[in-house]
Amino acid sequence: MAAMAILHGLSPAPVERCRVLEIACGDGANLIPMAYAIPGGEFVGFDLALSPIERGQERIHELGLQNIKLFQRDLLEVGTELGQFDYITAHGLYAWVPEPVRDRMLALCGELLTPDGIAFVSYNTLPGGHLRVMLREMMLYSTQGIGDARERVVQGIRFLEFLKDAREESDAFRALLETQLAKMKKRDPAITCHDEMTEAYHPVYFSGFVDHARRHGLQYLSDAELPPPPDPCYSGQIQAALEDAAGGDDVRREQLLDFVRMRMYRETLLCRADRAVQRGFAPESFRRLYFASHASASPGEAPGSTAFVLPGGIRMESNHAGVTALLTRLGSVWPRALGFDELEPLLAENGFVLDANGAALLIRLAIAKMIELHGWQAPVAQTLAERPKASAVCLQEASSRPYATSLLHEAVSLEDPQVRALLKLLDGTRDRDGLRAAMSAEFPDESGEEVDAGLERSLSLFYAAGVLQA
Repeated sequence: MAAMAILHGLSPAPVERCRVLEIACGDGANLIPMAYAIPGGEFVGFDLALSPIERGQERIHELGLQNIKLFQRDLLEVGTELGQFDYITAHGLYAWVPEPVRDRMLALCGELLTPDGIAFVSYNTLPGGHLRVMLREMMLYSTQGIGDARERVVQGIRFLEFLKDAREESDAFRALLETQLAKMKKRDPAITCHDEMTEAYHPVYFSGFVDHARRHGLQYLSDAELPPPPDPCYSGQIQAALEDAAGGDDVRREQLLDFVRMRMYRETLLCRADRAVQRGFAPESFRRLYFASHASASPGEAPGSTAFVLPGGIRMESNHAGVTALLTRLGSVWPRALGFDELEPLLAENGFVLDANGAALLIRLAIAKMIELHGWQAPVAQTLAERPKASAVCLQEASSRPYATSLLHEAVSLEDPQVRALLKLLDGTRDRDGLRAAMSAEFPDESGEEVDAGLERSLSLFYAAGVLQA
């Protein structure tokens, strides 16, 4: 949120000293890791449901955090007594609640945002949302009378499978069903219950959402992330046609793009309507950001080029001296992020100048996911220490969740029992011999070589994932 605000010319509060509000925070799974990683910030969350709030409060007490507060409250009853906030998030709420609640949510953002504050709102959009409405209605109809939420999801998916199998192989509707079913099957049933089978479901057009925000003194800043390379917005032919049809209206252009994308979901950033938003990325904005890259470097196929590959397999080759120097340097210090002032001497040596062309090159690297742009430096370990120490949040989550939230605010899977067992041991008191002995006792059927290999592999994973703290 901070990085996108900076790129668009705003001066958001420093992340290290910010006030954050989460509306409908659940059990604080999003806020608690932030509060731990940013001890100088203040974090507040509320939710209508009491049970998850109590679970979150118990976690906070166990961690000894003093900079976060969770409480139970009806959104319709919350007001300015909470004070002003630099960042407000409302995830998975707007499209899933009745109109008065949607309206109060945006009104609260308008009331509580600081002058350069940013609000994050996720919601289902049209026209793509029409498909979800259709599937939702069929799932709800086929599960009438079933009280258990998980069983409703199972039976609803089973009914969609039946409909899919009833269609010809080449049928367009069958293809749509297959795509949506594949997504549902990868999710936790609780997510499908919320996204497709909740009581209220109100997808909206992007332009309608922006109009609603304007009524509460807010304006569209940007999406929460830069679009990935396959997005139609990067096609020159499509861009030209959309620019002509939009007539210089950014909101109209985005809405037309949603028609092209058949978009069904958005994560939108809002700011106060009186702020001047820059739509072009000024070179000086990058001096206020931090840069990171998880790309590994190796000789490229073309003479004199270097290949950079991300863990997910995305690959790029470059013979640009500045790009090569930047990505090589960032890759060598991952998971740390570096400020531009730390990188500038190296970039200057390799002919990189932070002018309009340099800024455009950085944005292209960010769009390609080769670099990440951040508004702060996470307190991750700078080396793989002799006595590795995981964050207290990760240690806590390892006892009760199938994932751990890293200091980079990413989920790290703990489905592998050996990975989970090792994480629980990383309290900073054990060296390699101590970890090896404990893992051998936990998994006596593993040979010494297997334990050693798994230990180093998992420690490297935890280090790269930002699980280990400085």
